[in-house]
Amino acid sequence: MTAEATPSLVEATDGPAVAGPSVRGPRSRGRTAYPRYVAGKLGGAAVSLLAVLVTSFFLFRLIPGDPVKYMTGGRQVSAEQLANYRKEFGLDLPMWEQFTDYCGKALTGDLGTSYQFRAPVIDKITEALPNTLLLTGTAFVLYTALGIFIGTRSAWRNGGLSDRLNTGLALTLYSIPSFWLGLLLIIVFSVGMGPIPGLFPTGGMETGGKEGFAYVLDVAHHLILPVVTLVAVEYGQTLLVTRSALLDEMGSDYLTTARAKGLRDDLVRRRHAVPNALLPTVTLIFINLGRTVAGVILVETVFSWPGLGGLFYQALSVPDLPLVQGLFFVFAAAVIVMNTLADLIYPLLDPRVGR
Repeated sequence: MTAEATPSLVEATDGPAVAGPSVRGPRSRGRTAYPRYVAGKLGGAAVSLLAVLVTSFFLFRLIPGDPVKYMTGGRQVSAEQLANYRKEFGLDLPMWEQFTDYCGKALTGDLGTSYQFRAPVIDKITEALPNTLLLTGTAFVLYTALGIFIGTRSAWRNGGLSDRLNTGLALTLYSIPSFWLGLLLIIVFSVGMGPIPGLFPTGGMETGGKEGFAYVLDVAHHLILPVVTLVAVEYGQTLLVTRSALLDEMGSDYLTTARAKGLRDDLVRRRHAVPNALLPTVTLIFINLGRTVAGVILVETVFSWPGLGGLFYQALSVPDLPLVQGLFFVFAAAVIVMNTLADLIYPLLDPRVGR
């Protein structure tokens, strides 16, 4: 081996050693980058939850109304009795002391005691949560599946009659307020209009007095109109995002190669195009899940559904400050948690994110 062939060895013997390139390659940097990415997202979520906690305390104290007078039920009570009520619920304390007490208890899971129900807020939320999850979960599965299915079909037949009809219908329904559509469905299918008889209940979750399978059918009967309302309003966004992402993929070289190998058009779409186009849709799915839980207030109020949304409306009319604050925190936390999960999962689907 000659010196000319090994200049690096000669330089190493004539002078001080020069540090070579790092042994940590791209894969090693990727392994360390993702934990930092996760830590940053979790830290941001914690800060957001703390901001929501602070905001919920001050925001709802701007609502006009005296909760103590509501608790008396309109009866004539003495000033001493009113003072006792205020002392019982801590309303006689200075604002800063109420705030520190609220934050301290909230960090331990104690969201206070409801003024109107005289029960812990967390118990009322736990009681109503399954009803909301039943409504939102059913609607979420349906509008996600419907949006992805129609979105992929529309993109694959871009410009066709079905594509134009589906896109136009999705945009129209997505722009309709959910409470207005719910009221319209009640008028047409619950009350009845012209030749259309009243087929569904006007509200509530059950008729009462039924057990077993008859009870399940009764709840499903009450569930149809609110679920249809949520699905009609929400599926359009999933459809449009899926369609747009798939259109971006359709001109890719790997799809041309797959067709050149003789694969059927249906297999090219299902095995190659759709999995890559679903990355933005996956993010949207998590965001929609949190947003649906928080945005179900109007639908539950219109259909008198006994969930978190109806409970929030009932508490807001008092105002029942501890219950309103607790529900607001739950709604905001659902959005924050789902957004954070989307941020954490996306790099696993697309390694370019978070590096």
